[in-house]
Amino acid sequence: MKTTNFSRREWLKKGTLTLGALALVPHEIWSSNVLTAQKENRTFLYNSNNYFNEFTPPLVKEEATLTILRANENPYGPPPKSAEAFQKEVFNGNRYSWKTLTNLKAKIAKNEGIDPNQILMGPGSSDLLEKVAMVLFQNGGNVISADPSYMSLIVVAKSVGGKWKSYKLLDDAQHDLDAMEAGIDEDTKLVYICNPNNPTGSITDAKKLKDFCSRVSEKVPVFVDEAYIELSKNGIKDSMNSLVAEGKNVIVARTFSKIHGMAGLRIGYAIGKKETLDIISEITRGGMGITGPSIAAATTSLENTNFLDMCKTKIADARDYTMSYLKENNYSCLPSETNFIIFEIPMTGKKFLKEIYGKNVAVRAFKFWDKNWCRVSIGTMDEMKTFTNAITEIFA
Repeated sequence: MKTTNFSRREWLKKGTLTLGALALVPHEIWSSNVLTAQKENRTFLYNSNNYFNEFTPPLVKEEATLTILRANENPYGPPPKSAEAFQKEVFNGNRYSWKTLTNLKAKIAKNEGIDPNQILMGPGSSDLLEKVAMVLFQNGGNVISADPSYMSLIVVAKSVGGKWKSYKLLDDAQHDLDAMEAGIDEDTKLVYICNPNNPTGSITDAKKLKDFCSRVSEKVPVFVDEAYIELSKNGIKDSMNSLVAEGKNVIVARTFSKIHGMAGLRIGYAIGKKETLDIISEITRGGMGITGPSIAAATTSLENTNFLDMCKTKIADARDYTMSYLKENNYSCLPSETNFIIFEIPMTGKKFLKEIYGKNVAVRAFKFWDKNWCRVSIGTMDEMKTFTNAITEIFA
């Protein structure tokens, strides 16, 4: 990996990283694009994406009336003990939280089998994806990923001058690792793997992926986004963290937003080679964006595995119910090991969103592989029954 000679101040002065460009960087990229697309009455959120795009949701006057099933949030978190820790730590809000952050990193390092200096903290894993993209692609180059995949890193890489080389998922919705490896060229600066993948919910075989990451990381860094790994059947057993422990140039990102139920508390981390993470942290200081109460909540959640197991079980039950409904009604679904399901819909995504929002249910709709898709997040069982009732009425 090439290092950068830019200081933080010089980097922020770069023409491609003016305030206008930086407006694209935080995790609210999606919300910002929605507002712009709605104002311009666009069918799709992104003007430049021809083969993978998202339909613009309709304007809604009363968001509070909606059953929100669009952001892959955990309906059961945060854990009660984490909420208590958060509240208690508020009273220390006049102090910086470096010591408590150091303690959290020590716990993470022990769990991951690495040294604390191999951890980069951030306000959610998306923040870390975006910072990696900003640093690595400030002088161009390309990033390789699946088609479709999570777009946060891709959008930011393109916004600062990078290019995207996408490779369609296989028929079973796993990554086409052979094609992705063959696509690496002299301009490739990163291979990005989202596993389990978003927006499809599918997971790629752990052994094949580990072999791929081990081999490919000798050529270019490999970033494995494991935001949903704890929700998968095998959980952390399928993580690529052992490659980091072995010294491979692999970055693994995790978040407290999903299984830990802390999407609004904004905390996540990446692990990797110290030398690689130093390049990122030379310009961006991820820990500065995390509050002390969020650190306290995350630390407590790592110790509260019973609550996390309960969440995983309830989410799996609601997912199984929803998947059974869709299959019984002849919808074509991609396999999911996450807290969301994606399936084909027999109408345009724009019309579908208008219909389902009209029934006070908020989901996402995508266009890829020349098909229209609905992605529904898994809520409580009652929320999923509200969703299936809406679907029944729309397609009756």
